[in-house]
Parts: sequence; structure tokens; C-alpha cells
Amino acid sequence: MMKTLLLSIAMIATFGTCHAQKTLVLYYSESGTTKTVAEELQKQLNADIESIECVQPYTGNFQETIQRGQKEMQSNEWPELKPLKKKISDYDVIFLGYPIWFGTYANPIFSLLKDNDFAGKTIVPFCTFGSGGLNTSSDALKKALPKAKIMEGYGVRQARVASAAKEIDRFLKTNGFKEGTVAPLPDFSAQQPVTDAEKAIFDAACSSYQMPLGTPSTVGKRQTPDGTEYLFTVKGRGFDGKESTSSIYVIANQGAQPEFTQVVR
Repeated sequence: MMKTLLLSIAMIATFGTCHAQKTLVLYYSESGTTKTVAEELQKQLNADIESIECVQPYTGNFQETIQRGQKEMQSNEWPELKPLKKKISDYDVIFLGYPIWFGTYANPIFSLLKDNDFAGKTIVPFCTFGSGGLNTSSDALKKALPKAKIMEGYGVRQARVASAAKEIDRFLKTNGFKEGTVAPLPDFSAQQPVTDAEKAIFDAACSSYQMPLGTPSTVGKRQTPDGTEYLFTVKGRGFDGKESTSSIYVIANQGAQPEFTQVVR
């Protein structure tokens, strides 16, 4: 009886091991910011990791990257990539990372998606950006990879990468990629007209950004373990110069300068 029980336990353990999901953190980083986030994910997940490299690397010069990137997008000719050392087919879950360029994932990701088969894979996007782009790049991934499962992603402003480790811990636990639990955040309150005090918080968080982000008209808020998070509805002008409405998230943690976390256009 005891031998049978031990054998059953061993079989269950073996079955669980054989069917454990293999995870890869796969990323492209030009300046090193996305690499920092990728390495934090790899550490917390205890996953494999690999960087995506171009045969002809981008220089790292902002203006030169813009010019080259625009030329590639206009011609629909994407950068050639060095072969991956890891095999996509060996993994079940792929955390796919990139900086945001022109409102979506960086150009090398176009090449990656074109040259590799992601059918049946679970893709978790993560990105770094100046103001936003997680939502638009995730939508683009869904269109580019209709046979893959695109999960909720994680994005962080380049100016806030120092906050990534704590946010990644919550993100991974909330979405079941890491053991442990976190208390769910409450919903934002209903949108209400912005008060002078809330406008001051918005200005403190956004006025130093290199481009005008618009004027807040309404706001909802919620309490977090560290302070208050605001969701502002903002009226301004889009990239095309036309009037537009965006959502801007701002955190005001206790004892810290308010800062915006992302713009959703």
C-alpha cells in the first residue's frame, strides 16, 4: 500500500514537472532601458532570457534613429536580425519587450514577428516609453499574431524605471506568473470636474515633460498602498495637430513628487 502511494506521488510530481510552462524573456533594447526591465523580469520569473540584435545596429543617437526608423516604415523594409540562440518553439510563455517607437513597438519587433512562428504561444508584452504606448502596441500585437494569446502587458516610463521592480512584482502576482498574492486595487471613482488642488497635482506631475500633454477637464481617483492615483481626462492636440482627448495616469505617493505613469491616447 505504501509503495503504491509513493509511486502515485512520484507520478504526479513527474507529470507536473513535464507539463510546467517554459518561459522566455525576449526583448529588444537600444539604449539599455528595456534591458533593465527585461533583466528584472527574468530575475523575478527565474526564466530564460535573450536579447534581439540587429545585423546593422541603430546608433543610439535619437535623431538618427528617428530618421532611419521613418525610412524603414515608409518603405516597409524592416531591419535584418541576427539569428536567435533560443528556439521559440521550446517555450510556452514569452515575455516580449521593446521600447515604443512612433506609437507602437520598435521596428526590430516587426522583423521578429515576420521571421518567427508564435502560433499557440502566450505572449506577455512589456515596454518602455516616454509617455505611453502599451495599449497601442498590445493591439498591434493582437493583429500581427492572431494565432497567439496576447495577455495584459506591463509598461513603464523611461523616467520611472527605478520603480519597475516593485511594479513588476505586483504585475506578476496579479496575473498568476509568480507565487504570492497582492490586495487588488479599488476601482477609480467616477470622473468629476477637476478642482484647483487636483490641477496643481496634474501640473506638478506633467508640466516638466518635453511636450505639452493638454489640460485636464475631469478626474477620478483611488487609494493605493502608497498614496493616491489619479486618472485625468485631458483635452489637447494629437500628433496630427487635431483636437484630441487622452487619459493620463498620475500617482501622488506620500512624501514624493507627483508623477505621471502613462498617457493613453
